[in-house]
Amino acid sequence: MPGGLSGRVAVVTGAAGGLGVAIVRRLSAEGAAVAALDIADPDHTLAEVGSTGPGPVRAWRCDVADADRVAAVIAEVRAELGAVDVLVNNAGLLSGRAGFEHTTAQDMHRFFGVNAVGALHLTQACLADLSASRHRGRVVNVASRTAFTGAPGQLAYVASKGALVSMTRVLARELGEHGITVNAVMPAQVPTPGTRAHSTDEVFERTRQQQAIREEVTPQHFAGLIAYLAGDDGELMTGQSLVYDGGGLLR
Repeated sequence: MPGGLSGRVAVVTGAAGGLGVAIVRRLSAEGAAVAALDIADPDHTLAEVGSTGPGPVRAWRCDVADADRVAAVIAEVRAELGAVDVLVNNAGLLSGRAGFEHTTAQDMHRFFGVNAVGALHLTQACLADLSASRHRGRVVNVASRTAFTGAPGQLAYVASKGALVSMTRVLARELGEHGITVNAVMPAQVPTPGTRAHSTDEVFERTRQQQAIREEVTPQHFAGLIAYLAGDDGELMTGQSLVYDGGGLLR
């Protein structure tokens, strides 16, 4: 709905990537002021986001695994755009495929540091704002349906996304007293530069053939789900893991 997020301030991490770009554009199109955070240079992030809607977009360089940097950036966001109403934890490391016997402790720490601990850092940094939001604070964690399917060859990635799903449930319980909703969203195998680096066209086609609706799920589709959770209609949905994949995983 155009203008449905007017008056809200949203923070989106991983904003320079395929899903992140679409999320920033959709939230801005609905009127939110968007802070686009990415480990990439801010000018690069803004170039990737391109034209947006009525909501202003500002970019910051931020490594979500660095708690001090996260706190500093959120303070800058608050000073420039206002207190945070919506947090989208989209930043994450993607994975190639190799047997678990090749997974090292360093691999596990690296994936957990970004995919799970990064979301913790952002949620902690935004907590006071989210608690005071007159729109009810919203946290949306971009997880992965592989937490349910157990994709072989991606142990560190799947484990970190599974941790994010469990974190979502705990946070929903703990933050419910403040009126804050916390949900996990799980995309299909969406063709983005990041996912295409690890999967061929044949892999994407096999995935599509397993769906109830055999159509490609785009970043724009997925961004619509996040906009719903950020808006008024999603104010009492919390603690849920929502799969958006054309019916590939039925549960």
